[in-house]
Amino acid sequence: MKIRKIFLSGVAAVAITVLLLPVMIQAGSLEPSGAPASTMKTLDEIPPTWSQILPASERFELVLGGDGVLDKETGLVWEQSPSTSTYTWVNAQDNCAILVLGNRMGWHLPTIEQLASLVDNTQPAPKLSSGHPFVNVQSANYWSATTRTNSTTDARGVNFSTGAVVNVLGKTSSFNRWCVRGGQSHDIY
Repeated sequence: MKIRKIFLSGVAAVAITVLLLPVMIQAGSLEPSGAPASTMKTLDEIPPTWSQILPASERFELVLGGDGVLDKETGLVWEQSPSTSTYTWVNAQDNCAILVLGNRMGWHLPTIEQLASLVDNTQPAPKLSSGHPFVNVQSANYWSATTRTNSTTDARGVNFSTGAVVNVLGKTSSFNRWCVRGGQSHDIY
């Protein structure tokens, strides 16, 4: 009985090898046969996120039916026309969380790093790149999702009049908000 099981196991192993060997031979090398097909992008064609400086004419692209702006430097999608209303920090967070633009949800208040990435201090107020596609951006303070390190009652923001990161904004004060999709938000409490 034991010899029979060993024999059947051996026969099964040989049968599987005989059946799979031609498939394995046809599979060939794991090395690519040549350059990528025209529909594929090489690493040289994919811009590295956050590592280059593009002129506004190349940096920004209207998306989501014109409701959003893709920032090709950061990979983030911004509201093309942020609200001109002011909000407390909590209300700004909530307003972004329920926002639907271009038939898409998933918006949030940006981190201080994300918000500050839009600043171009070589330009007059609002401090945005010349030729940017945004409308209704105020020369004012905008909330970020970033809480001040040593005070949970304060948050950081960006003043688009001066281009400066504003270190202390009491969360109960009212300032502008500019929602973003993609990336990561933090300090939402």
